[in-house]
Amino acid sequence: MISEADRARVADAIRAAEARTSGEIVCVLAQSSVQPGALPVLIASVAALALPWLLLAFTDFAVARILLLQALVFLLLLVLLLSPPVAAALLPRRARRAAAYRAAAEQFVVRGIARKQERSGILIFVSLAERYARIMVDEGIAARVPQAEWQAAVDVLVSHMREGRIAEGFIGAIGLCSEVLAVHFPRAPESSSELSDRIYLI
Repeated sequence: MISEADRARVADAIRAAEARTSGEIVCVLAQSSVQPGALPVLIASVAALALPWLLLAFTDFAVARILLLQALVFLLLLVLLLSPPVAAALLPRRARRAAAYRAAAEQFVVRGIARKQERSGILIFVSLAERYARIMVDEGIAARVPQAEWQAAVDVLVSHMREGRIAEGFIGAIGLCSEVLAVHFPRAPESSSELSDRIYLI
């Protein structure tokens, strides 16, 4: 999803941003937020069950060969349909966005953002398969900064993602977020980094 060098660049951007603010920035990049359900298995099963009837009608293949082809079709279709982009495409847009939102909310908790003492943590989350980007802030930030102020950072993320420039999207969003955080949560002498500066890949 992102090279080692680009991960290092994002980590450097986080460190530079946090040098200006007591807030903490956490970045998460997900390949996909969708958990494949029963639909891929159902589609692969129906196709595999239909195949022998077609082969019997239009070929003179032996039974063993038909059974082998049936098993191969099932396995190949299952692998294809369970791949993140295809699994995401099988769901309606609203369901994909809901899954991505749930994944972002889960990462907000898992990465310990809400445990920051000042409640000044921020999550920059991207899910590639769903083409979803979101910025989530803790309650300390939400009390001082309207959600609309983060839209510019989301726009930067989305525009770079469309061009396949993942690291640039994160770096641009980090820079914009740090400008807002520096105004409302300036760096204090006693400030310390409580969370990792790395970008998490899930």
